Amino acid sequence: MSVFSNEALTEQHILITGATGGIGYATAKEAVKAGASVTITGRNEKKLSELKQACEQETPSAKVFVCPTDLNKVEERKRLVQEAQHTFGAIEGLVNSAGVIGGNALDQLTEDDLRSVMELNYFSTVLLTQEVYEHMKELRRGAVVNLSSLSGLRGTHSNTAYSGSKFAITGFTQSFAVEAVEHNIRVNAVCPGYVDTQMGQQAIKNKGEREGRSYEDQLERAKAGIPSGQLSTPEEVARTIIFLLSDASSNIIGESLKISGGSVMR
Repeated sequence: MSVFSNEALTEQHILITGATGGIGYATAKEAVKAGASVTITGRNEKKLSELKQACEQETPSAKVFVCPTDLNKVEERKRLVQEAQHTFGAIEGLVNSAGVIGGNALDQLTEDDLRSVMELNYFSTVLLTQEVYEHMKELRRGAVVNLSSLSGLRGTHSNTAYSGSKFAITGFTQSFAVEAVEHNIRVNAVCPGYVDTQMGQQAIKNKGEREGRSYEDQLERAKAGIPSGQLSTPEEVARTIIFLLSDASSNIIGESLKISGGSVMR
């Protein structure tokens, strides 16, 4: 159940990366429910079109612009921002949801694996934000929400590349927040644990394979390690993101908001 008014983001233009993933997908649907015009991006045009249709079916007044983009390419990042703003005007909210899992224990980690994870999870996030930030500064308003992770707050076994990329996002969030607030722009991050998405399921499967367990056994172990006894849903994460985009969070600056079911408390 949503606690948000359908005017919480009215007349705002929100850009959501990684919109074909579970969290980005849910965030787009919640954003249009809250009254925003939404630009969605990812690499899979078919999935983006399906998301646009889902938004329009659920919210007939939805305004959704599909813009497939490879965020690792500078010219495509620039094109994304230009086309988004040509379609719906200035971008007032940015959700950096694009990301990948990957990597291994350090003694098995390849340079290609490390570069691939850092390129999308960190470099492209910072550089796209840089593009959008220039326009937000002109507006003197805006909100940025980065997708970090509990892995951006504490390390775990065989998670060197992914955890390193998410620690980098957490640090970026804090440093950027104190710069951006001078221009009336709020910057925060969300840090989910296991979320019931394809990526979350793959992470559980990978851990099970490393430890010689089936997916089902590893899933039960994962749930047992969470005080609430359950994985987060993408909708729970999405609603937290909408809160951080809205004026309801007007004095929340540079935070890394945990969504952990009680598994990380600090």
